[in-house]
Amino acid sequence: MTIDHFKTLTLAEKLKEVKYHGNIVGPYDRSNEEGGSKIPGDIYEVHDFWVYISEDELIVIPSRKCPVIKTID
Repeated sequence: MTIDHFKTLTLAEKLKEVKYHGNIVGPYDRSNEEGGSKIPGDIYEVHDFWVYISEDELIVIPSRKCPVIKTID
C-alpha cells in the first residue's frame, strides 16, 4: 500500500491497516495546530511510510518522514 492510497481510507480502515500491518516506533507528542498543548500519541511504521495516531485514535496522520529517531538497544 502506498501513502497516497492510505490517505483515501476511512478512519476505521486506517486504524485497521495500522493494527495489522504497522510496527510501533515509539511515543510522540504532536504540536497542536492552534499552538496549544501538545497532543500525545504514537508513531507506527506502516509499509514504506509512518503514521501518527493520537491516544484517542481520532487523529491519524501519515508521513513520508519519521518524526522520531529509532534507537538500537
